[in-house]
Amino acid sequence: EIEGELGEYVTPSPVGVATKPTVDLIDSSCIYISAPIDEIDAPEVHSGMKARIMMDAFGDQEFPATVRRVAPYVLDLEKQARTVEIEAVFDNPDKVLLPGYSADIEVIIDRSENTLSIPTQAVMRDNFIYLIDSEKLVKKQIEVGLSNWQYTEVTKGLTIEDQIVLSVDREGVKAGVQVEVEKDEAEESEETSVSVSIGP
Repeated sequence: EIEGELGEYVTPSPVGVATKPTVDLIDSSCIYISAPIDEIDAPEVHSGMKARIMMDAFGDQEFPATVRRVAPYVLDLEKQARTVEIEAVFDNPDKVLLPGYSADIEVIIDRSENTLSIPTQAVMRDNFIYLIDSEKLVKKQIEVGLSNWQYTEVTKGLTIEDQIVLSVDREGVKAGVQVEVEKDEAEESEETSVSVSIGP
């Protein structure tokens, strides 16, 4: 994009007066993302770490990336948590990514393969969960490993056959409550929904 006309003289803008740049040059072969992370997570993030980029414009598609910079200071903006700015670069060989897309980034701090994991929303304080045993809810403590906003690794106290409750904040959910497991017919999947009824 060029601001000006052929043959026009270009002079720097006066002090304190913001003007548009004369020429915007964009290299779309090398795209990077800049994003804030919570100050609590910042000490674990370093340059060279692998990351994943997700964009609304591309649905569930993920783009591999690498952290290239972690800011050496903490931002303290009004009405926001203290954050640290990071930058991650990723390839754009087909030129399908355009500057300005909104995106989310996940930095891979650690990885665990072939482990049992459950939705993080099912894990309560002190690593307790509710599971279904003989048509009743049972409160059980588990041992956990790696965790993020979506999933939590279970290292002890749960098997793949166990049925757990996800809506732990739902009214009436407590140990000893009678439950009835119903097949969710709204979707063609193997997922089940649990209806809770208060029992003696």
